[in-house]
Amino acid sequence: MDIAEVVKLSGLPASTLRYYEEKGLIQASGRKGLRRQYDPEVVEQLALISLGRSAGFSLEQMVTLFTSEGPMINRTLLLEKAEELRQKIQELTTIREGLLHAAACKAVSHFECPTFLGLLAQAGKQERKQPRKTFKQP
Repeated sequence: MDIAEVVKLSGLPASTLRYYEEKGLIQASGRKGLRRQYDPEVVEQLALISLGRSAGFSLEQMVTLFTSEGPMINRTLLLEKAEELRQKIQELTTIREGLLHAAACKAVSHFECPTFLGLLAQAGKQERKQPRKTFKQP
């Protein structure tokens, strides 16, 4: 398949396909003139990459899924990610419930509401657990 056909089928720009190829996620099967050619299986590989990105896998983690024989799904890695997502869903559900309560709370001040104060305490714990991200100046 020509790169233009892969772009059309996958919805990804050609620059993303070239980047994924550079990272070792996909491989061109050859060239026709200056245009990259891909095997039809590349569309499934791109769908797997999309699923992995949606689940929160880094591109570096996904590189380990692809071998010369085809995708090799690491079940342990999937289980670890599923648990991470379960915990995140639980955390977000707690936050959602707290926000809904705060929106409907009849207390004069939110700082007089035990439920709201509990939400703040939980948020403070999460903030302390997560390392701060620093950005380097160019």
